Amino acid sequence: MKPNYAEISARLFAHYPVLKCALNFRNPYELLVASRLSAQCTDKRVNIVCEELFRRWPDPPSLASADLAQVEQVVRPCGLYRMKSRDIVAMAAMLAKEGIPDTLEGFLRLPGVGRKIANLLMGELYDAPGSVVADTHCIRLSNRLGFVSSKDPVKVEFALREIVPPEECMRFCHALVHHGRECCAARSPDCEGCFLKDLCREYNQKEE
Repeated sequence: MKPNYAEISARLFAHYPVLKCALNFRNPYELLVASRLSAQCTDKRVNIVCEELFRRWPDPPSLASADLAQVEQVVRPCGLYRMKSRDIVAMAAMLAKEGIPDTLEGFLRLPGVGRKIANLLMGELYDAPGSVVADTHCIRLSNRLGFVSSKDPVKVEFALREIVPPEECMRFCHALVHHGRECCAARSPDCEGCFLKDLCREYNQKEE
């Protein structure tokens, strides 16, 4: 069963008309830090932690000179707090010295920033076409719907770039996140209540 991107995306965009990043941010620095803290942590918890984090260290120079132990105490609820704290302090030092990058390669140079975060930043900050954010929801739904047959985030990213129009990549990824949270959960997805079930490869294979 070959996935029908045009119909799938039309239904997703109609069902989720308001699509935006779930992380709260007011500037590129805040999105960078929040994105790094979001690894293996809910966006809701990251947003709560970042309120205190940005109150104490509102810009790259202040975070770059912060006491690492104090940063760790604030970041602790996000999990993996030692590694995340080390990364965001080192990241802040680079930002204070060099400014905010404006290319994918520039973001990838920052500590703790991989392709998922770099694509998110390019899409959110610069509306860069072709920004595919291959997070856990995107990977899971892309496989279930039949767009890809791989759990490798880089393979999913490049496969979707071949399917999704460049100007729709960020919007489509945000829609997959919304649908993954509301319906197509990792465990016990609500297949019967899903408005995409007739177009879903995994659902239709189960029905055969």
